[in-house]
Amino acid sequence: MKDEMTKSTLKPPFRADHVGSLLRPTAVAEARKAGVTGDALREIEDREIPAMIKMQEEVGLKVVTDGEARRAFWHFDYMGMLDGLDLVQRDPDAGIAFHGVKTPPTVSTITKKLDFPADHPMLEHFKFVKEHTSVCPKISIPGPSAAHFRTAPEDIFVEEYKDPEVFTAALAECWKKAVGAFYDAGCRYLQLDDIFFAYLGDPKHRALWESRGQDPDWLINRYAWMLNEAIKDRPEDMTIGMHMCRGNFRSTHAAEGSYEAAADAIFNKADVDIYFMEYDTDRAGGLEPLRLLPKGNKRVMAGFITTKTPELESMDDIKRKFEEASKYADMDQLGIAPQCGFSSTEEGNEVTMDDQRRKLELVIKVSQELWDDA
Repeated sequence: MKDEMTKSTLKPPFRADHVGSLLRPTAVAEARKAGVTGDALREIEDREIPAMIKMQEEVGLKVVTDGEARRAFWHFDYMGMLDGLDLVQRDPDAGIAFHGVKTPPTVSTITKKLDFPADHPMLEHFKFVKEHTSVCPKISIPGPSAAHFRTAPEDIFVEEYKDPEVFTAALAECWKKAVGAFYDAGCRYLQLDDIFFAYLGDPKHRALWESRGQDPDWLINRYAWMLNEAIKDRPEDMTIGMHMCRGNFRSTHAAEGSYEAAADAIFNKADVDIYFMEYDTDRAGGLEPLRLLPKGNKRVMAGFITTKTPELESMDDIKRKFEEASKYADMDQLGIAPQCGFSSTEEGNEVTMDDQRRKLELVIKVSQELWDDA
Protein backbone atom coordinates (compact mmCIF):
# COMPACT_ATOMS: atom_id res chain seq x y z
CA MET A 1 0.00 0.00 0.00
CA LYS A 2 2.87 2.40 0.83
CA ASP A 3 4.44 1.84 -2.59
CA GLU A 4 1.15 2.51 -4.36
CA MET A 5 0.66 5.74 -2.35
CA THR A 6 4.20 6.83 -3.24
CA LYS A 7 3.60 6.19 -6.93
CA SER A 8 0.36 8.16 -6.86
CA THR A 9 2.14 11.26 -5.49
CA LEU A 10 5.03 11.09 -7.97
CA LYS A 11 3.64 12.53 -11.16
CA PRO A 12 5.60 14.09 -14.01
CA PRO A 13 6.94 16.53 -14.90
CA PHE A 14 9.91 16.27 -12.56
CA ARG A 15 12.80 18.69 -12.22
CA ALA A 16 15.27 15.81 -12.57
CA ASP A 17 14.78 13.13 -15.20
CA HIS A 18 16.72 11.05 -17.71
CA VAL A 19 16.20 9.93 -21.28
CA GLY A 20 15.95 6.23 -20.52
CA SER A 21 18.76 3.99 -21.72
CA LEU A 22 21.50 2.81 -19.35
CA LEU A 23 24.70 0.85 -19.78
CA ARG A 24 23.88 -2.83 -20.09
CA PRO A 25 24.71 -5.05 -17.10
CA THR A 26 27.66 -7.35 -17.76
CA ALA A 27 25.51 -10.48 -17.51
CA VAL A 28 23.08 -9.17 -20.15
CA ALA A 29 25.82 -7.96 -22.48
CA GLU A 30 27.74 -11.24 -22.26
CA ALA A 31 24.63 -13.34 -22.80
CA ARG A 32 23.64 -11.40 -25.91
CA LYS A 33 27.19 -11.58 -27.25
CA ALA A 34 27.17 -15.34 -26.72
CA GLY A 35 23.94 -15.63 -28.73
CA VAL A 36 21.62 -16.39 -25.82
CA THR A 37 17.99 -15.72 -26.83
CA GLY A 38 14.38 -16.44 -25.85
CA ASP A 39 13.44 -17.52 -22.36
CA ALA A 40 17.07 -17.99 -21.32
CA LEU A 41 17.90 -14.37 -22.13
CA ARG A 42 14.68 -13.13 -20.56
CA GLU A 43 15.57 -14.85 -17.29
CA ILE A 44 18.88 -13.00 -17.20
CA GLU A 45 17.23 -9.69 -18.02
CA ASP A 46 14.55 -10.24 -15.37
CA ARG A 47 17.31 -10.88 -12.85
CA GLU A 48 19.41 -7.83 -13.76
CA ILE A 49 16.84 -5.12 -14.45
CA PRO A 50 15.59 -4.77 -10.83
CA ALA A 51 19.14 -3.77 -9.82
CA MET A 52 19.15 -1.14 -12.58
CA ILE A 53 15.86 0.21 -11.25
CA LYS A 54 17.22 0.23 -7.71
CA MET A 55 20.28 2.24 -8.80
CA GLN A 56 18.03 4.93 -10.28
CA GLU A 57 16.00 5.08 -7.08
CA GLU A 58 19.15 5.22 -4.93
CA VAL A 59 20.54 8.29 -6.69
CA GLY A 60 17.25 10.06 -6.01
CA LEU A 61 15.38 9.88 -9.32
CA LYS A 62 11.60 9.98 -9.03
CA VAL A 63 11.20 8.27 -12.39
CA VAL A 64 12.83 5.05 -13.59
CA THR A 65 13.07 2.88 -16.70
CA ASP A 66 14.43 -0.58 -17.45
CA GLY A 67 17.44 1.10 -19.06
CA GLU A 68 16.30 -0.40 -22.39
CA ALA A 69 18.32 -3.45 -21.34
CA ARG A 70 16.11 -5.75 -23.42
CA ARG A 71 16.97 -3.90 -26.65
CA ALA A 72 19.82 -3.83 -29.14
CA PHE A 73 18.71 -0.46 -30.59
CA TRP A 74 16.62 2.30 -29.08
CA HIS A 75 14.28 2.24 -32.09
CA PHE A 76 14.74 -0.81 -34.32
CA ASP A 77 13.63 -3.33 -31.65
CA TYR A 78 10.31 -1.53 -31.17
CA MET A 79 9.82 -1.02 -34.91
CA GLY A 80 10.60 -4.64 -35.75
CA MET A 81 7.87 -5.76 -33.34
CA LEU A 82 5.19 -3.93 -35.34
CA ASP A 83 3.04 -5.74 -37.87
CA GLY A 84 4.09 -4.84 -41.39
CA LEU A 85 7.59 -3.58 -40.63
CA ASP A 86 10.46 -6.05 -41.08
CA LEU A 87 14.10 -5.53 -40.22
CA VAL A 88 16.65 -7.01 -42.60
CA GLN A 89 20.44 -7.29 -42.41
CA ARG A 90 22.40 -6.06 -45.40
CA ASP A 91 26.05 -5.53 -46.27
CA PRO A 92 28.10 -3.38 -43.85
CA ASP A 93 27.68 -0.31 -46.05
CA ALA A 94 24.00 -0.30 -45.11
CA GLY A 95 24.80 0.65 -41.51
CA ILE A 96 23.90 4.10 -40.18
CA ALA A 97 26.84 6.49 -40.51
CA PHE A 98 27.98 8.20 -37.32
CA HIS A 99 31.08 10.32 -36.83
CA GLY A 100 33.87 7.89 -37.78
CA VAL A 101 31.86 4.69 -37.25
CA LYS A 102 28.81 2.81 -38.53
CA THR A 103 26.13 0.85 -36.72
CA PRO A 104 25.39 -2.78 -37.62
CA PRO A 105 23.65 -2.97 -41.05
CA THR A 106 20.00 -3.12 -39.97
CA VAL A 107 17.47 -1.82 -42.51
CA SER A 108 13.76 -1.08 -42.06
CA THR A 109 11.38 -2.39 -44.74
CA ILE A 110 7.59 -2.04 -45.06
CA THR A 111 6.13 -5.31 -46.31
CA LYS A 112 2.41 -5.01 -45.53
CA LYS A 113 -0.16 -2.77 -43.86
CA LEU A 114 1.14 -1.35 -40.58
CA ASP A 115 -0.42 -2.13 -37.23
CA PHE A 116 0.46 -2.15 -33.53
CA PRO A 117 -0.07 -5.72 -32.28
CA ALA A 118 -1.94 -6.36 -29.05
CA ASP A 119 0.95 -8.55 -27.88
CA HIS A 120 3.75 -6.08 -28.63
CA PRO A 121 6.51 -7.26 -26.22
CA MET A 122 7.29 -3.79 -24.90
CA LEU A 123 3.92 -3.65 -23.16
CA GLU A 124 5.21 -6.42 -20.90
CA HIS A 125 8.57 -4.64 -20.60
CA PHE A 126 6.75 -1.65 -19.14
CA LYS A 127 4.67 -3.76 -16.78
CA PHE A 128 7.85 -5.34 -15.40
CA VAL A 129 9.22 -1.90 -14.48
CA LYS A 130 5.92 -0.85 -12.93
CA GLU A 131 5.93 -3.97 -10.75
CA HIS A 132 9.50 -3.41 -9.55
CA THR A 133 9.58 0.25 -8.55
CA SER A 134 8.15 2.43 -5.79
CA VAL A 135 8.48 5.59 -7.89
CA CYS A 136 7.14 6.62 -11.32
CA PRO A 137 7.74 4.06 -14.10
CA LYS A 138 8.43 5.33 -17.63
CA ILE A 139 9.06 3.70 -20.96
CA SER A 140 10.71 5.30 -23.98
CA ILE A 141 9.69 4.24 -27.47
CA PRO A 142 10.67 5.78 -30.82
CA GLY A 143 8.34 8.41 -32.18
CA PRO A 144 6.52 7.81 -35.46
CA SER A 145 9.11 9.88 -37.33
CA ALA A 146 11.66 7.11 -36.68
CA ALA A 147 9.86 4.64 -38.92
CA HIS A 148 9.64 7.19 -41.71
CA PHE A 149 13.19 8.54 -41.42
CA ARG A 150 14.76 5.08 -41.18
CA THR A 151 12.84 3.60 -44.12
CA ALA A 152 14.19 4.50 -47.54
CA PRO A 153 11.52 4.94 -50.25
CA GLU A 154 12.87 1.94 -52.16
CA ASP A 155 12.27 -0.27 -49.09
CA ILE A 156 8.52 0.43 -49.03
CA PHE A 157 6.76 -2.51 -50.70
CA VAL A 158 3.15 -1.49 -50.03
CA GLU A 159 2.12 0.44 -53.11
CA GLU A 160 -0.16 2.99 -51.42
CA TYR A 161 2.55 3.79 -48.83
CA LYS A 162 4.78 5.08 -51.62
CA ASP A 163 2.75 8.27 -51.21
CA PRO A 164 4.42 10.06 -48.24
CA GLU A 165 1.09 11.43 -46.99
CA VAL A 166 -0.49 7.98 -46.94
CA PHE A 167 2.57 6.41 -45.32
CA THR A 168 2.84 9.03 -42.58
CA ALA A 169 -0.91 8.82 -41.91
CA ALA A 170 -0.57 5.05 -41.45
CA LEU A 171 2.30 5.59 -39.05
CA ALA A 172 0.29 8.11 -37.05
CA GLU A 173 -2.58 5.63 -36.71
CA CYS A 174 -0.20 2.84 -35.70
CA TRP A 175 1.36 4.98 -32.97
CA LYS A 176 -2.03 6.20 -31.79
CA LYS A 177 -2.96 2.59 -31.15
CA ALA A 178 0.33 2.12 -29.27
CA VAL A 179 -0.36 5.11 -27.00
CA GLY A 180 -3.71 3.61 -26.06
CA ALA A 181 -2.21 0.18 -25.45
CA PHE A 182 0.49 1.53 -23.15
CA TYR A 183 -2.13 3.48 -21.21
CA ASP A 184 -4.18 0.32 -20.79
CA ALA A 185 -1.01 -1.41 -19.54
CA GLY A 186 -0.81 1.15 -16.74
CA CYS A 187 1.61 3.61 -18.34
CA ARG A 188 1.01 7.21 -17.29
CA TYR A 189 4.37 8.57 -18.49
CA LEU A 190 5.29 7.71 -22.06
CA GLN A 191 8.33 9.15 -23.82
CA LEU A 192 8.58 9.32 -27.59
CA ASP A 193 12.11 9.59 -28.97
CA ASP A 194 11.51 11.85 -31.98
CA ILE A 195 15.12 12.76 -32.63
CA PHE A 196 14.70 13.39 -36.35
CA PHE A 197 13.28 16.85 -35.79
CA ALA A 198 16.83 17.74 -34.76
CA TYR A 199 18.38 15.82 -37.67
CA LEU A 200 16.39 17.95 -40.10
CA GLY A 201 18.28 21.01 -38.90
CA ASP A 202 21.46 19.48 -40.38
CA PRO A 203 22.22 20.52 -43.99
CA LYS A 204 23.44 17.05 -44.99
CA HIS A 205 20.29 15.33 -43.75
CA ARG A 206 18.13 18.00 -45.37
CA ALA A 207 19.99 17.39 -48.64
CA LEU A 208 19.37 13.64 -48.35
CA TRP A 209 15.60 14.10 -48.21
CA GLU A 210 15.68 16.69 -50.95
CA SER A 211 17.46 14.12 -53.13
CA ARG A 212 14.54 11.77 -52.41
CA GLY A 213 12.09 14.40 -53.62
CA GLN A 214 10.79 15.36 -50.16
CA ASP A 215 10.96 18.88 -48.74
CA PRO A 216 12.62 18.74 -45.29
CA ASP A 217 10.49 21.60 -44.00
CA TRP A 218 7.35 19.73 -45.10
CA LEU A 219 8.73 16.70 -43.25
CA ILE A 220 9.26 18.67 -40.04
CA ASN A 221 5.65 19.83 -40.06
CA ARG A 222 4.40 16.39 -41.10
CA TYR A 223 6.37 14.79 -38.27
CA ALA A 224 4.70 17.21 -35.84
CA TRP A 225 1.31 16.30 -37.33
CA MET A 226 2.05 12.57 -36.96
CA LEU A 227 3.12 13.01 -33.36
CA ASN A 228 0.07 15.06 -32.49
CA GLU A 229 -2.30 12.62 -34.19
CA ALA A 230 -0.77 9.82 -32.13
CA ILE A 231 -1.13 11.55 -28.74
CA LYS A 232 -4.07 13.97 -29.08
CA ASP A 233 -6.69 11.59 -27.66
CA ARG A 234 -4.66 10.39 -24.69
CA PRO A 235 -6.40 10.53 -21.30
CA GLU A 236 -5.76 13.60 -19.16
CA ASP A 237 -3.66 11.66 -16.66
CA MET A 238 -1.13 10.50 -19.27
CA THR A 239 2.03 12.60 -19.65
CA ILE A 240 3.91 12.59 -22.95
CA GLY A 241 7.62 13.34 -23.17
CA MET A 242 9.61 13.92 -26.35
CA HIS A 243 13.35 13.44 -26.73
CA MET A 244 15.50 15.06 -29.41
CA CYS A 245 19.20 14.62 -30.12
CA ARG A 246 21.64 14.26 -32.99
CA GLY A 247 22.57 10.61 -32.66
CA ASN A 248 24.17 8.54 -29.94
CA PHE A 249 26.25 5.48 -30.83
CA ARG A 250 29.40 4.61 -28.88
CA SER A 251 29.79 8.27 -27.86
CA THR A 252 29.57 9.53 -31.44
CA HIS A 253 26.99 11.61 -33.28
CA ALA A 254 25.28 11.55 -36.68
CA ALA A 255 23.99 15.10 -37.10
CA GLU A 256 24.57 18.69 -36.09
CA GLY A 257 22.73 21.96 -36.32
CA SER A 258 20.35 24.24 -34.47
CA TYR A 259 16.76 23.45 -33.43
CA GLU A 260 15.69 26.66 -35.16
CA ALA A 261 14.24 25.04 -38.29
CA ALA A 262 11.98 22.78 -36.21
CA ALA A 263 11.35 24.85 -33.08
CA ASP A 264 7.89 26.12 -33.99
CA ALA A 265 6.74 22.62 -34.97
CA ILE A 266 8.28 21.13 -31.83
CA PHE A 267 6.75 23.55 -29.36
CA ASN A 268 3.53 24.67 -31.02
CA LYS A 269 2.29 21.98 -33.39
CA ALA A 270 2.42 18.93 -31.11
CA ASP A 271 0.72 18.83 -27.72
CA VAL A 272 3.75 17.39 -25.90
CA ASP A 273 4.16 17.96 -22.15
CA ILE A 274 7.92 17.51 -21.66
CA TYR A 275 10.83 18.10 -24.05
CA PHE A 276 14.22 16.43 -23.56
CA MET A 277 16.62 18.58 -25.58
CA GLU A 278 20.27 17.84 -26.27
CA TYR A 279 22.40 20.86 -25.37
CA ASP A 280 25.75 19.43 -24.27
CA THR A 281 27.86 20.82 -27.15
CA ASP A 282 27.81 23.58 -29.75
CA ARG A 283 26.50 20.99 -32.24
CA ALA A 284 23.01 21.74 -30.95
CA GLY A 285 23.26 25.45 -31.71
CA GLY A 286 22.17 28.18 -29.33
CA LEU A 287 19.39 28.38 -26.77
CA GLU A 288 17.41 30.97 -28.74
CA PRO A 289 14.83 28.42 -30.03
CA LEU A 290 13.54 28.14 -26.43
CA ARG A 291 11.87 31.51 -26.97
CA LEU A 292 9.15 29.65 -28.89
CA LEU A 293 8.19 27.52 -25.87
CA PRO A 294 4.65 28.66 -25.06
CA LYS A 295 3.94 30.00 -21.59
CA GLY A 296 2.19 27.49 -19.38
CA ASN A 297 2.87 23.99 -18.10
CA LYS A 298 5.13 22.59 -20.82
CA ARG A 299 8.64 21.83 -19.58
CA VAL A 300 12.05 21.60 -21.24
CA MET A 301 14.56 19.22 -19.69
CA ALA A 302 17.79 20.94 -20.67
CA GLY A 303 20.44 18.42 -21.66
CA PHE A 304 23.49 20.27 -20.34
CA ILE A 305 25.01 17.06 -18.94
CA THR A 306 26.53 14.75 -21.54
CA THR A 307 26.38 10.97 -21.60
CA LYS A 308 29.14 10.73 -24.21
CA THR A 309 32.20 11.45 -22.04
CA PRO A 310 33.12 10.61 -18.44
CA GLU A 311 34.17 14.10 -17.34
CA LEU A 312 31.74 15.55 -14.84
CA GLU A 313 30.33 18.96 -15.66
CA SER A 314 30.87 21.74 -13.11
CA MET A 315 27.93 23.12 -11.20
CA ASP A 316 29.03 26.67 -12.03
CA ASP A 317 28.99 25.95 -15.77
CA ILE A 318 25.55 24.38 -15.56
CA LYS A 319 24.22 27.34 -13.58
CA ARG A 320 25.58 29.73 -16.19
CA LYS A 321 23.83 27.78 -18.94
CA PHE A 322 20.53 27.91 -17.07
CA GLU A 323 21.00 31.64 -16.57
CA GLU A 324 21.33 31.94 -20.36
CA ALA A 325 18.35 29.64 -20.96
CA SER A 326 16.19 31.73 -18.61
CA LYS A 327 16.51 34.65 -21.05
CA TYR A 328 14.31 32.68 -23.44
CA ALA A 329 12.15 30.47 -21.19
CA ASP A 330 10.91 30.85 -17.64
CA MET A 331 12.98 28.90 -15.11
CA ASP A 332 9.75 27.39 -13.82
CA GLN A 333 9.38 25.68 -17.21
CA LEU A 334 12.87 24.19 -17.14
CA GLY A 335 14.39 21.06 -15.63
CA ILE A 336 17.59 19.02 -15.97
CA ALA A 337 18.35 15.70 -17.65
CA PRO A 338 21.35 14.21 -19.45
CA GLN A 339 21.44 15.09 -23.14
CA CYS A 340 20.72 11.52 -24.25
CA GLY A 341 20.74 7.96 -22.99
CA PHE A 342 23.91 6.23 -21.84
CA SER A 343 23.38 3.29 -24.15
CA SER A 344 21.11 4.05 -27.10
CA THR A 345 22.41 0.79 -28.57
CA GLU A 346 23.60 -2.25 -26.69
CA GLU A 347 27.23 -1.27 -27.28
CA GLY A 348 26.91 1.69 -24.92
CA ASN A 349 28.82 4.94 -24.71
CA GLU A 350 32.48 5.28 -23.71
CA VAL A 351 31.69 5.70 -20.02
CA THR A 352 31.77 3.37 -17.02
CA MET A 353 28.99 2.36 -14.64
CA ASP A 354 30.56 4.69 -12.05
CA ASP A 355 30.60 7.55 -14.57
CA GLN A 356 26.94 6.91 -15.32
CA ARG A 357 25.97 7.00 -11.66
CA ARG A 358 27.93 10.22 -11.04
CA LYS A 359 26.18 11.88 -13.97
CA LEU A 360 22.76 10.90 -12.62
CA GLU A 361 23.74 12.09 -9.15
CA LEU A 362 24.71 15.42 -10.72
CA VAL A 363 21.26 15.66 -12.31
CA ILE A 364 19.74 15.35 -8.83
CA LYS A 365 22.19 17.84 -7.31
CA VAL A 366 21.38 20.44 -9.99
CA SER A 367 17.65 20.03 -9.44
CA GLN A 368 18.10 20.49 -5.70
CA GLU A 369 20.25 23.59 -6.02
CA LEU A 370 18.28 25.37 -8.72
CA TRP A 371 14.71 24.44 -7.75
CA ASP A 372 15.09 23.22 -4.17
CA ASP A 373 13.80 19.89 -5.48
CA ALA A 374 13.39 17.68 -2.42
